[in-house]
Parts: sequence; C-alpha cells; structure tokens
Amino acid sequence: MFKKAVEAKSQQRLSGADRKKLKRTIRERFPNASDADIDVLLPPKVEITVSKYPNRVLVYGLEGDCPMFYESDGRGSEILPTVYALWKVPNLLPAFMLKGGEVSRFVLGGADLMFPGIQIPAEGLPSFSAGEPWAVKVPGNPAPIAVGATTMSSTEAVKAGLRGKALRISHYYGDTLWESAENCYVPNAGFFEDVVFGDPALSSAAQASDSCEDDSSVAQRDATNTENMEDASAADGTPSIVDSASAEDPTVTNEVSEEITTTMADLQVVENSSSTDSHVDDQQSLSVNDVDALLDKCLLQALHTTVKDKDLPMPGSVLWSGHVLPCRPSGTTLDIKKSSFKKLSKWLQSRATSGLISVKEDKYKKEVTLFSVNRNHPDYTSFKPEKKKVEKNEQSAKSIANEGLSHKILEVVELYKPSSHVNPIFTAIGADMGKLYSASEASQIVFGYIEKEKLVKEGNKSIVVLDAALCDALFKGAIKKGSMYPTEIHKKDIAQTFINRMQAHHLVTRGGDSVVRKGALKPLQIMTERRQGNKKVTKLSGVETFLIDPETLASELQKKFACSTTTSELPGKKGLEVLVQGGVIDDLARHLIEQYGIQKRYIEVLDKTKK
Repeated sequence: MFKKAVEAKSQQRLSGADRKKLKRTIRERFPNASDADIDVLLPPKVEITVSKYPNRVLVYGLEGDCPMFYESDGRGSEILPTVYALWKVPNLLPAFMLKGGEVSRFVLGGADLMFPGIQIPAEGLPSFSAGEPWAVKVPGNPAPIAVGATTMSSTEAVKAGLRGKALRISHYYGDTLWESAENCYVPNAGFFEDVVFGDPALSSAAQASDSCEDDSSVAQRDATNTENMEDASAADGTPSIVDSASAEDPTVTNEVSEEITTTMADLQVVENSSSTDSHVDDQQSLSVNDVDALLDKCLLQALHTTVKDKDLPMPGSVLWSGHVLPCRPSGTTLDIKKSSFKKLSKWLQSRATSGLISVKEDKYKKEVTLFSVNRNHPDYTSFKPEKKKVEKNEQSAKSIANEGLSHKILEVVELYKPSSHVNPIFTAIGADMGKLYSASEASQIVFGYIEKEKLVKEGNKSIVVLDAALCDALFKGAIKKGSMYPTEIHKKDIAQTFINRMQAHHLVTRGGDSVVRKGALKPLQIMTERRQGNKKVTKLSGVETFLIDPETLASELQKKFACSTTTSELPGKKGLEVLVQGGVIDDLARHLIEQYGIQKRYIEVLDKTKK
C-alpha cells in the first residue's frame, strides 16, 4: 500500500468532534487498548491531522511528529496502527513471530508474510479469523516491524498444512508511510536499513539475568539437598554424607568454598547493575548542549569507523540508523528531538556548513543525502575514535572467515580526475593534475583554494565570495547565455558542484585484482523474460565490470539453482551474458549481494514476465 511515494491531496486538523470519533473507533477496533494507551498514541493536548491520498487512504498523525493510524478504505472500518504507534504500545495488536531476523528482509522488501516464515509456538498456532489485524515481530526484539491482515483463519491454515500466505502486509518499517514522519527514527539498535535483528541491549540484559538465576538456583538446590541430608541423619542417628565426605576428602570443602565465593561475586554484580541503571537514568536526562555534543561525537565516531567513501552517497536515514546510533555510548539514549536542531536534516546541514561533510537535500523525497566527508577537517583529524573491545575468539573467527572469503571481497571507490574547468584551481594550490582524487580529497582542494584566497564572506562564514577563477571552475559553460553568473555560493554546495565539474572514474578491487576505468560505474543487469513454450529465462550481463568471470559464475549458478546455464557474447563485443533457465531473478540478485559483495545500487532488475 505504501511501497511507492504518493503525494497527499490534502491535510487538515481534526475538530474536537472528529477527535472523539477517532478515539471511539480505535477503542472499538482494539479492545486490548486502555484509555492510557490511547492517550499515549493520541495525546489530548496535541493537534491531530488527517492526510487524504488519491487511493482513498487516510493517515492520522500528530502534527509535527509521526503518523499513528491509517485507513485503507477511508470508512473507518479498516483502521490500523503504524509501526510508530506499535513502538509506543507494542501489545496493541497480536503479533506473529518470525523464525529469525533474516526473514525480515523479505517483509521489508515488500513481500507478504508466508506461514513457513512464522515461528509456531509449542502450544500450537494461536486462534484467529480471516481479516484480523496482526503485527509482525522479530525474535529478541519487542518492536513490531510490520502490520497487516490475516488471509485465512487458523482452522483453515491448519487444514492447509501451514502453507501459503498468512498475512497481507499493508505497512512496514522503511516504506513511504514510515518515511513520511518529519523525523523518522528506529526504536532500538536492532533495526538496520533492510533487516531487523534482536535488540542487543535486551539480549545482554537477558544473559546477565540468566546467569544470576542459574547461580541462585544452584545455590538454592545445594541448600535444599544439605537440609534434607541433615534431616535424614538426625532421624536415623547416622552421620550425614556431606560431613563424612568433607572429613575424608578436603577437596569437597574447597569446592564448596569456591562455589560460595562465586555466588558472592555474582551477588556483587547484581548490586552493581542497580547502580548502572541509575547511571543510565542520569545519562538520559542530558541538557540540550550535552545532546548536541553527543551527536557530534557519535557522528565523528561513525565517520572514523563505519562510514566509508565507497558507500557514499548515503541517505541521511541510513547514516542515522546504521552508523550514528550504534556509536552512542552503552546505556545512553540519543534523540535528535532533544537537541537544539530538532530535525536530522538541520543537524546534518549545520555540519555541512562547518565543512566537515557535504550534503544535499532532495525536496521531493524530503531527505538529506550525505555525499562526501572532508577527512582533512580539523574536527575529524583531532578526534580520536574509541576502540570497541572484542573478544579474541570473535576476532580469530572473523579473521578466518575473511581469509576464506578474500577472493569475494569487493571494493568500489569513486574517483575524479581534474578537467580543464578545474585545472586553474589545482594549479593555484600546487596540486597534481594527473592524479585521481576521491570525493573528500577533491573537496579539500577547493576548500584549500578558498582558504588561500580568503574568499569567505565577512559577517557570514557559510557564504563564499566567488572570484574569477573559482566562478569559471564552477559555472563556465553551465550558465545559459544572457544569464548572470553568481557572485556568491553557500559552502554546502561548493564540494558537490566542484566534483561534478571533474572527470568521473572508478576503482574496482576484488582480492588482489584491481582496475581503474573512466566514467561512472555501470551497474550489472538482471532480466527475466519468457521464451518459447512459456518458459522463463534469466539473463545476467555486466559482471566483468565487477571482476567476476562469467564462465566460472555460470558453473556456480548451475550447481546452486540445479538448472542449465550458458554464456553468450553480447553484441558489439561488450562482454559475455550469462543465461540461467528459470525465473530466478530475486535469488540471483541475493546471491550476488551475499557471495560477491555487490551493493544493491549496482544491480538493475527488470522482470518482463510480470504484466
């Protein structure tokens, strides 16, 4: 329902009567919700808006905040909560539990939930009827990831052997409804761009509690056994087994003392956990300035550790959920709304103004994209990233895995060569014009020229005054005849404009092989079409660009998909094309991503068999 971006026809505030009607409908639709839950979702003193879409969908949200409910028919009978609402009240809907976090990739990809992907409880499938609203959860994560309606009753599902479609998904984390929030966020660190796993915070807490429970149960069992033995010895007048054993063998006493020592140590850990909780509470009550400082620290930590130049450009939401949030200190909540910026876009633009990063805002998608990182910026060079402690066993396991997959590791770096437009800028600062530069290095060149010529405007450091050389480098030949050349430019627009005036190249590295080619990297293409006899065939071309041998890949796919594969030469000597019998377009794309490290943005998919 919300896979494709659709603009709302209108948006208006609800009147008092409509607010009461909406709450009454929600109370009838979800009997498990208490009045307190409804007040959490629809606070009494907050304005509620309704957005009307061309497909008759109505979306109810909090003004300046997140969407909370939506109607698929516009009549009120099919009203459902969004994932934002379920993150605040997780038990508003019953939920199907997936078999694992990897299954969430299919749901977040827009697919409906199938019965084979559901984890069936030991007591059996819960009772439900067709058309009921249900949510979808991942093991170890209390926050639901999708909402939909059942396609059949539980009785019909059992008769069908738990096969087929269980839930028709209408809304999921990552779709356009989730992105429509002014500040889309994720509830915990288990949420990634295209997959959701268990919450690491809960898993670590569960392990700690389990260890405490195990130790206490052992101590309780030993105490009970000792009491029973003492009672038995008192009853028949014989010495107890423990007393006699300890008298004959001193190791028993040592074992008992060691067990007592261990139990006391565990008790000390439990006491420390309470102090840790209070420390977390102290961290959550941060001032606005502290939150701003923490945001900058997490961003610098992410730029040093996880954000690579080969991954750019990167959407702001991905930067936030996949890189900045994981860098926050343990036990600390990081909320952009508690900062002075209030919005992710404003915060990133402020960092772009300082010259640390280069961003651009898409007015249609209403999202900021990170284009480059200035790794020579004083804030970046002066920051010392924190090293996370990793166990030696994990490090050795990862090193072994990396050694086994060294031939499959792919690195793609976008490079730029100086052109005739920007050559005067490189000459002015003495840079090599025959060298290839990354996006961050190229932006450093232009900012170095600005600093050398002192072109920053007095009174407004975010504006650069263009001299003749810089104006020609950025705009000569790009301005229509008769139009005036600009005399000033904002700092956040300089880097990308300068890079666009250079010659694009790309470096592809796989294992020990690497190649540099001129132009932007062309994605590989996967296409499925029908042949004679209504049979499907999947074509794959462009794999040589990513240093993959087509003949070797064809043999590998033949074994993986248990089908015949062939290779043929493309017209114009543009390489070889791999043909796979059958419609394996999705499986083939997934295989290239998982086994060869090709990013999704470098894969074009075209299914001609769909009507």
